[in-house]
Amino acid sequence: MARTIHLKVRRQDTPASSPYWESYEIPYRPRENVVSVLMEVAKDPKTRDGKRTSPVVYDRACLEEVCGSCAMRINGVARMACTALVDALDQPIELEPLAKFPVVRDLSVDRRSMFEALKRVKAWVPIDGTHDLGPGPRMAETERARAYELSKCISCGNCLEVCPQVNDRSSFIGAAAVSQAALFNRHPTGRMLAADRLDALMDDGGIDDCGNAQNCVRACPKSIPLTTSIAEMFRATTVRGIAKLFGS
Repeated sequence: MARTIHLKVRRQDTPASSPYWESYEIPYRPRENVVSVLMEVAKDPKTRDGKRTSPVVYDRACLEEVCGSCAMRINGVARMACTALVDALDQPIELEPLAKFPVVRDLSVDRRSMFEALKRVKAWVPIDGTHDLGPGPRMAETERARAYELSKCISCGNCLEVCPQVNDRSSFIGAAAVSQAALFNRHPTGRMLAADRLDALMDDGGIDDCGNAQNCVRACPKSIPLTTSIAEMFRATTVRGIAKLFGS
């Protein structure tokens, strides 16, 4: 008997509708990832029992674990669909949307809250209104190497998905925004807004809401030292708070 891939997908037609499950079965091919399996389903969208259906909606772009868009729960684990190989997964393979973001449709979610958090901590290098400045400040190689690790963030949202502090009762901005604040506070030009970033992290939903569960660093697909960033920002906000207390 020919090998097949058994897929179960938690679907949802609209943001307000109730979710439901559909099962699919497609021919097995070695070294496939979850995205390629969903692409096969889309070629001839029908359920395992032969019922015609619509293609599964999900987000994807680079297929190289760079864009962060294909994050979903695969067999209950938040991970990237592009690097989740079928040969390493138990079947049936169950796909669900990330639970910490509103569902748009099927496996596609609205990550707006994460991007708003990045805006809140000014996760960028400020250069507006300038041009032809010439070469920027040089960074020591050791500092550049540390900063590079933080720059690997792909905004997938997996760190928020596994964080117990990210829930309906908390406004915690999550590890991704904290780590990006650490990254740009290290940058020679980014330091211009360092105080603003620290003030944002000291506000409601900021770093004090972190429960130090450390789930984030284990879920990060790029192995970013998120807990190191969080510890660094804890120290920096403490120093900032003391300085503000004494008016300096």
